[in-house]
Amino acid sequence: MKMKSALDIGNVCIKTKGRKTGQKVVVVGFEKGFALVQGAFGKQKKCNVRHLFPTGKMIHVTKDESEQKIAQKLREVEF
Repeated sequence: MKMKSALDIGNVCIKTKGRKTGQKVVVVGFEKGFALVQGAFGKQKKCNVRHLFPTGKMIHVTKDESEQKIAQKLREVEF
């Protein structure tokens, strides 16, 4: 039986490990066990799903959306 992942595309998360600890990121895709995430001030990066804490907030992102639009949407999300 396969378990449902707690992460979906569009989930807003907080990084818990690495150089960007505490940064707000959004999940924009998945690749071989890693999540593709984008922060408010950067490019898309691969991140281990164990290093992400989901906040329960969602934003609508599409595959062909530019990095600038995603970053702007992410900056508008409040906790």
